[in-house]
Amino acid sequence: MTTAEHLDTIDRLRTRDFPDVRARSEVGTSGPGYHLAELGGSRWYGDEDAGGRVAQEEQVAAECEALAQRLAERWGDPDVFTLASLRLRVDGEDGEEVAEPWREIGDTTECLHLWRAGGRWVAVYESRWGADHSPQLMAAVTVIDPP
Repeated sequence: MTTAEHLDTIDRLRTRDFPDVRARSEVGTSGPGYHLAELGGSRWYGDEDAGGRVAQEEQVAAECEALAQRLAERWGDPDVFTLASLRLRVDGEDGEEVAEPWREIGDTTECLHLWRAGGRWVAVYESRWGADHSPQLMAAVTVIDPP
């Protein structure tokens, strides 16, 4: 997909109603108060060489930065959040409860770009589903405030 197609997906999600229960959508997953869009496909590395892995990771990072730049042109500079402390709070001794979609986002990324646009939060980030998978370009649209 192109950056223009990613922007179109985000725009559609910004105006779409949220479902009452978590379910798959044509672009990812939606639930009460949020949509998560899989913009760039994750793939299993398998026996791929290190050079192929590096190229894939660089490609996803470049797509994420390009998308963040285009959104910044619309809504200004994003807040850039590091989510390491969120993971510590959830996994820590007290096991803090974190609402979706923030729990899933915190489980799969360390950093995101975040804007408040039209009464909804919009986040763009690289999701990591494990060492054997390439990063995945993701977007979130939610009315649920970040933790």
